[in-house]
Amino acid sequence: MNIFIVGPMGSGKSTVGKIISDEMFLNFFDTDEEIESRTGASIDWIFDLEGEAGFRKRESDILNEMVEKNSIVLSTGGGIILSDNNRELLSSRGTVFYLSTPILTQVERTAKDKDRPLLKDGDPEEILTKLHNEREALYEMVSDHVVDTENKSSNQVASEIISLAKK
Repeated sequence: MNIFIVGPMGSGKSTVGKIISDEMFLNFFDTDEEIESRTGASIDWIFDLEGEAGFRKRESDILNEMVEKNSIVLSTGGGIILSDNNRELLSSRGTVFYLSTPILTQVERTAKDKDRPLLKDGDPEEILTKLHNEREALYEMVSDHVVDTENKSSNQVASEIISLAKK
């Protein structure tokens, strides 16, 4: 069983993924963490050097490798769903959970994080709203389950996903 977690930045994908992996005794991976550990560079630095296209290529390469594993929980970057191929890989190799998160929650959770290249140049709420409008249909298209995170703790979201995954 593979559990793939998609959603916007600040939705809690990594935190929730770690809780699920601990509870279900599955290996945990995070596409952004994998990219950073393999390159020795931050996502922000990769964006500066290679642009978003270069980063997305690295992200797709990591995903290609990760979907070959079994019994994992994988938290993905917010834009991983932009690629048709990535969506196909996610859909065909595991159960996909979309963490639907209010814009204001995303703004609060990302406010102190300086490693968010897409939020560097402009008003975070405007940027996050634009990204939501561009990506929500793709998140819904690729997901098997939509999990609303509003007013829920990470543990509550993880419990909901575990319950759905066991069905």
